[in-house]
Amino acid sequence: MSRSGVRRVTWRALRARRRALAGLGGWSLVESLPALLAGYLVARAVDEGFLAGRPLNGLAWLGVLAVAVLVGAAATGRTYRSLGAVVEPFRDEVAAQVVRGALGDATRAGGRPDSAAVTRLTHQMEIVRDTFAGLLMVTRGFLFSAGAALLGLLALAPVVAALAAVPLVAGLGVFLAALPAMVTHQRAYVRAGEQLGQSAATALAGHRDVLACGAQTRVTAEVARSVSAQATAERMLARMAAIRSLSLGLGGWLPLLVLMVAAPWLVERGLTAGAVLGALIYVSTGLQPALHTLVQGLGGGGLRYVVTLENILRTYPVSDDQRPPAPAERTPHRRPPTGPTGRSPTVEVRGLTFAYGPRARPVVRNFSLTLADRDHLAVVGPSGAGKSTLAALMAGLVAPQAGTVHLAGAPVAAVDPVGLARLRVLVPQEAYVFTGSLADNLRYLRPDADEHTLEVALDALGARPLAARLGGLGAPVTPALLSAGERQLVAAVRAWLAPAPLVLLDEATCHLDPALEATVEAAFARRPGSLVVIAHRISSALRADRVLVLDGDEPLLGTHAQLMARSTTYRMLVGCWDDPVVPARATSARPG
Repeated sequence: MSRSGVRRVTWRALRARRRALAGLGGWSLVESLPALLAGYLVARAVDEGFLAGRPLNGLAWLGVLAVAVLVGAAATGRTYRSLGAVVEPFRDEVAAQVVRGALGDATRAGGRPDSAAVTRLTHQMEIVRDTFAGLLMVTRGFLFSAGAALLGLLALAPVVAALAAVPLVAGLGVFLAALPAMVTHQRAYVRAGEQLGQSAATALAGHRDVLACGAQTRVTAEVARSVSAQATAERMLARMAAIRSLSLGLGGWLPLLVLMVAAPWLVERGLTAGAVLGALIYVSTGLQPALHTLVQGLGGGGLRYVVTLENILRTYPVSDDQRPPAPAERTPHRRPPTGPTGRSPTVEVRGLTFAYGPRARPVVRNFSLTLADRDHLAVVGPSGAGKSTLAALMAGLVAPQAGTVHLAGAPVAAVDPVGLARLRVLVPQEAYVFTGSLADNLRYLRPDADEHTLEVALDALGARPLAARLGGLGAPVTPALLSAGERQLVAAVRAWLAPAPLVLLDEATCHLDPALEATVEAAFARRPGSLVVIAHRISSALRADRVLVLDGDEPLLGTHAQLMARSTTYRMLVGCWDDPVVPARATSARPG
């Protein structure tokens, strides 16, 4: 995202809040009354009051100035209220885009969590909010304060306004000419800080591996390089301060010097002492502070705003239409072939290989499997055998090193997250329930479900007593007040209602009692589509059509009876579960 993108996003935010901006401008106009009247009123107080021997008249003019100051102070409080109406919604919009982008990157097929997202959402987001507010304040302050001071100078004498305006324009020119270099150095500083955060987080997260491999020196050197790069970038920013000081000297202090040197000449041309004093007041209390605020604001906060927002938008671009295209437009689905039984396959896994590192032992290797409509598969194995990993691969949450996964004929790797949500639903062990009504929780994956459909689902999965205890479908749900089993039951009903043809239950019923677990699994088995259960009890394997055993060697696929005859791992698991067994023959999972 270029600086033009930053301008576009900023301009869009300002246009969307024109009413709040109009209020900010109106109160800023009232706030600038002292800057507009100060020099003129002081000149009248001096010329028509104190120098004329009428001190009461002078005090009266100064009293008018005091009233103007009070009015301006009252307007200042109103400007901040108008400012919040512009800034806070803009901050919320950009923060929401960061969250959407980070979650999208982390959950898409082959995606990885962005370790810098937290920095963008917290530190960088606060920089954007504060500097955006600062830019609005310094810009409107310069326009109104400097404009009021120049109008006051013109009212006193046009020649005085010209003497003050020439060095002011020169100072602004120097500053604006140096802005591109300032932006470049500020960009380098922000990216160096982000790189330092990433390298430090990586080193800390992998400190055990670093110690085990003896790579302390190399990792320390890499982090030190990031520290040095950030220090260099910060020193360059400090050098830019000299240019800002030059601009302030030319535009802020030089007009004062010019007016003081030209004072005798101005008096000879008929300018009164009060007018000269008023001109000095306009420059010292109007033009000079306005320029100082503008240069410091743009040179500091403005640069941080442009570069930080540019960095955020470069990672998570904000488009004119945030709505993602429909899956059919992005991933055309082919007609799924039929399996040997004549039923369309819901899941086709071919040659799947996955490992958690380049030298790690693969969790699955060259694995193939086909599940047709109405197939019910249980996956068992010791802890760490890869059961949850296989579920994540089938759901498209993890990208394999080799092989393909097709859901309803669509390749998982080519389907966007919205499309994947329509093809499969994965229910983890730790079920998520959000604050809201019970109906809202159940409709999360099927928003169009009417109350009759929800009632049928509650009865099918044995959740009617829970709904009655909560107070019905419209009753509010407080997640903290639900037990782990109750949360699992709500998540199970939600998944049962989903239109996805594949359901994966990753120990999603482990907190239910055996009878309720049987009811839930039986309901899913009757549901159209395929069911994969990461088994928590032997009863789940006994209810399945087939059982897949993962134990780090060759995966075995078969019925409970077949696996008792062929799989030592399965017999050991059954012994731990302490259920009766029937010996028979097992088959390999490879043919699919």
